[in-house]
Amino acid sequence: MKVGFQGTLGSYSEEALYKYFGRKDIEAIGLPLSEDVCIALEKEEVASIILPIENSIVGNVDINMDLIYKHNFYAMGEVYLPINHCLLANKGTKLEDIKIVHSHPIALAQCHDFFVKNKIKPVPEFDTAGASKLLSARDTNYEATIASRLCSDYYGLEIISDSVQKVTKNITRFLVLVLEKDIPNAIKLEKTSIAFSTNHKPGALLECLGIFADFGVNLTKLQSRPIPENPFMYIFYADFLGSINDESIKNCLKSLKEHTSDIKILGSYPRGVL
Repeated sequence: MKVGFQGTLGSYSEEALYKYFGRKDIEAIGLPLSEDVCIALEKEEVASIILPIENSIVGNVDINMDLIYKHNFYAMGEVYLPINHCLLANKGTKLEDIKIVHSHPIALAQCHDFFVKNKIKPVPEFDTAGASKLLSARDTNYEATIASRLCSDYYGLEIISDSVQKVTKNITRFLVLVLEKDIPNAIKLEKTSIAFSTNHKPGALLECLGIFADFGVNLTKLQSRPIPENPFMYIFYADFLGSINDESIKNCLKSLKEHTSDIKILGSYPRGVL
């Protein structure tokens, strides 16, 4: 089965993909942009895709949430991946040799203190794995990258240190998505993601939150995003515990519909393990 992800081989998205699906009978398809990943699923060039949607340190991945809302996909699962940044370099390189490190800006920011301590200059790149692939093609011992352990295997780089990030509990949450016609029948439904827009009146969001409370629905996430086509109007993304097949959830959504201009079910799926 082909599964699409954003990035180069060795990216954290690929790690999350294998954590969810395993490696047997899976072909991981890396694509440059999240938009490319979504188009691949839309055209059925892949059977499923995986996208990061939030990180425990830097927060939401807004572009991916917007893409999920835009496309008629369905979330069939979630994955929590612990992120362990490694300092990688060409073989024979020592820590004291390194003057420059390349990686994604977020990864660099999460290792800022290490760079200051060791007088290393961070240089932003498009992604972590891509930076590692480029480094492996250069004959240099004064450059390094911040990337996953998987990149060490793919690109023949040495792990100089695996203790470079400031916050050790660094976790990224991913959603696994399919086309609506390919929603599995046998998955356990424990958690649901929706998107909704409130009516444009005072107290509209408060009314919606009250409905969740009235039906005893436990919200685990609430995020707002502007709607570019409608200035100062917002989409609210919400996650809550429960299945869309539960009677209480059905009644909650029915009541919620009376106070919103739009509701979209993004998926109902098993809870990921932290």
